[in-house]
Amino acid sequence: MKLLLETRDVGRVTIVKLQGRLVAGGEVETLRAHVAWLLRDRRAIVFHLGEVVFIDSSGLGTMVRALTSTRQARGDLKLCHVPDHVRKVLDLSHLNKLFDSHDSEDNAVAAFYKAPAQTASSTSSGRSLLCLERNSDVAAYLREILRNAGYDVHTSSSLRDALILMRVTRFDALLLGAGMTAASPHEKTFRDACAKMPVIELDEQFSTQDAGQAASDVLQQLATRLQTA
Repeated sequence: MKLLLETRDVGRVTIVKLQGRLVAGGEVETLRAHVAWLLRDRRAIVFHLGEVVFIDSSGLGTMVRALTSTRQARGDLKLCHVPDHVRKVLDLSHLNKLFDSHDSEDNAVAAFYKAPAQTASSTSSGRSLLCLERNSDVAAYLREILRNAGYDVHTSSSLRDALILMRVTRFDALLLGAGMTAASPHEKTFRDACAKMPVIELDEQFSTQDAGQAASDVLQQLATRLQTA
């Protein structure tokens, strides 16, 4: 079984879900290259190990190197959903104290938000925004224009992850991409959670509008809503 990596951002935290065998050869090279790619602009990483079926010495060594590389970049790497067979290996190799392990993604994310700010990718001291958008290109665009305007921006592509973020930190406003709440089992909980927060809903044409005009409109709406909040 090849190693598969499923990656998503939950605010400032990047969760990498590993599925399959973490063993010498192409599998460890894939993980090593992926971590190096993430560290270009991310500093808070979680390895979700719940679906790792086997790990060998090379695999464990790659995890240690990933942790070292992340800390050298002034970030950190945490583990979650560590299966019993991997936990046993960590215990036997006396590496259990090296890694910060959590029983769930929620707790791992919360641990980063309680940690010193240098593990975060943004050091802005401005108003804090949560941006929910499924389209990764649109999310990246929004994140950059908002950060350049002085906002502290956290992004997510799902309501469930947004709820995790709203439990661990406070936001001054929310940007909601088109269709984000459609047919979601978390919609009511999400709507209740942001009931007292200024919410700007982006229309379906946002991604195809002139980029400059779209940015100007969003920034103007934000300024107006935050002034009256």
